[in-house]
Amino acid sequence: MTLMTNTSQEKIVNYGSMQHSVAVEHAQLGTLYSMTYKHNRVEKHQPYTNIAPTQSNRNGSISVLYVLDPIGHSFCFRDGLYGESITDWTVYNRCSDLDFNAYYKGNFTVGVEGGRVGTIIDLGTATELRTKYKYEETVGDGQGYASIHRQNKTLLILKDYRNRTYQVMDESFELFQEGKVLSTVAVKQGHIYALRISDRYESTFERIVKMLVIAYEPNVSVTIRWEVLF
Repeated sequence: MTLMTNTSQEKIVNYGSMQHSVAVEHAQLGTLYSMTYKHNRVEKHQPYTNIAPTQSNRNGSISVLYVLDPIGHSFCFRDGLYGESITDWTVYNRCSDLDFNAYYKGNFTVGVEGGRVGTIIDLGTATELRTKYKYEETVGDGQGYASIHRQNKTLLILKDYRNRTYQVMDESFELFQEGKVLSTVAVKQGHIYALRISDRYESTFERIVKMLVIAYEPNVSVTIRWEVLF
């Protein structure tokens, strides 16, 4: 009986020691995994150019507008939702910054509601912008679009991404002139647009957006990447 008891106690002590060892090992592995995971995440998200975000990490959004959708042909950049809604079996306007195809077939139109007026400009394709402004592109031709931003009443685009320098866009002057009702421009796949909306009755209101048409099927839909410029 004594032998059995001692053996049992020994087993219990050894088992407890093993549990402690395993727990320590797991804790060490967990710490190592956490450190490795954090390191890998940092390495994975390193930018492949020398342009680093300064004021914002905003990447914009992708949205689809539809010709035949009673509410999905218009868009609100304030909240990224369609510009109209259906309530009590009725279509109502709620925030139509941009119209697709309803006012002018195959066109984008701004300045379509209330006292809003606007300007929308076709800036051309990524290739055309690179040729015009003579900056260096990277794989995917996205540096030009990504670099477009505003400073007060000036629109800027990339000049040299290694030195993080920018240049004034020729279209800047036109964009910041007084807008008009139903300013419109043709939709073209691969083209980049800049638009500005203001309000005749609310002098403090202003909304400036850049867009890239990434897919377009005439009479059906258009897909845009967009970002509000602050």
